[in-house]
Amino acid sequence: MPVLRIALQRYSHRGTCGNSDASAKIVKILLTQKYFLILRIIQYVKDMSSRRVVELRDVSVYLGEGRRGEDGKNDLVLSNINLAVDEGELVYLIGRVGSGKSTLLKTLYAEVDIAGGEGEVVGFSLKNIKRRQIPYLRRSMGIVFQDFQLLYDRSVEENLSFVLDATGWEDKEMISKRIDEVLQQVGLSNKRKSMPHQLSGGEQQSIAVARALLNNPSVIIADEPTGNLDPDTTNDIMNLLIEISKQGKTILMATHNYNLILKYPSRIIKCEDGMVKDSK
Repeated sequence: MPVLRIALQRYSHRGTCGNSDASAKIVKILLTQKYFLILRIIQYVKDMSSRRVVELRDVSVYLGEGRRGEDGKNDLVLSNINLAVDEGELVYLIGRVGSGKSTLLKTLYAEVDIAGGEGEVVGFSLKNIKRRQIPYLRRSMGIVFQDFQLLYDRSVEENLSFVLDATGWEDKEMISKRIDEVLQQVGLSNKRKSMPHQLSGGEQQSIAVARALLNNPSVIIADEPTGNLDPDTTNDIMNLLIEISKQGKTILMATHNYNLILKYPSRIIKCEDGMVKDSK
């Protein structure tokens, strides 16, 4: 803000910036300004406190690695995507089967390339990202699938330690501590030694959420996380995801369950007719 910058410049060259007298003088200057300037400062501070984790600008996405189908025509899935998501938001992604929901999610973790436009996710440019950088992008994200995708020949503890080993964790004590933390977060500390087949569907999905949290991601992508669950268990998973979003994690959740959206209202993004429509 011009007023704040002028005030700081005025007192910083005197070597007084940072002490109580200088702070009092700066506040006095600000309070004497017109009302609309104060409102602009408040908005500026508010904007600065909200960290953007996903931003797509005029992005197009094509099917597969190439941009042409078997008939030689462009297989355009989504075009002119303009989307911004901030830290701590819970955003539903809806649309019919084949509308591009899964493709859009895959775009965010660089499994599908963008064609045209600009895209940034947790500080990584989707347009310019190098292959060697993709693992680091994905460590900043957690992914929860509809079918859990647990390793059924390994215990809960072994499922979680496998992910930490694969992402560079080496200290066994730190690995054990982190597993304790995420299991406590999802309320399943007593299931550490259990095998997946000994867990209910809801418990398996909760372990999948714990797995997504292991590397303390900024964004969690949940692709139909309640699709295989009964209504009561669905409520449990939704309450867990909502609590996680309140802790500052961004949740992007694809779903077909419109009753769930009515029960837990939040921002909605809809994929339809090759476009992305935002309720915001």
